Amino acid sequence: MMWLPILLTSAGTWLQKYLGHLLPESWTEGERISRVLALLPIGLLAALTAVSTFTTESRVTVDARVAGLLAAAAALLLRAPFLLVLVVAAVTAAGLRYLGLAG
Repeated sequence: MMWLPILLTSAGTWLQKYLGHLLPESWTEGERISRVLALLPIGLLAALTAVSTFTTESRVTVDARVAGLLAAAAALLLRAPFLLVLVVAAVTAAGLRYLGLAG
């Protein structure tokens, strides 16, 4: 049954978020902890992006997703709008797969 783990994970995530709101403000007021808390989502998103881009079935792989990520990074450096960044990444990866140049 696939739904049980999904429901348990959802409930655990909700509980963790709820408990975070119960923390006393004095625990999160310091300058150092404020910086860490502000940067934590960025680190988690970067880790998720790396795992999604460079792994397939628990193996490290380099395929069209890497080229898409590099194309997106180039578009970001050129200050393209976010939607265009996504389109550039998708078209790059899809184009390479269509041409058979990357798995």
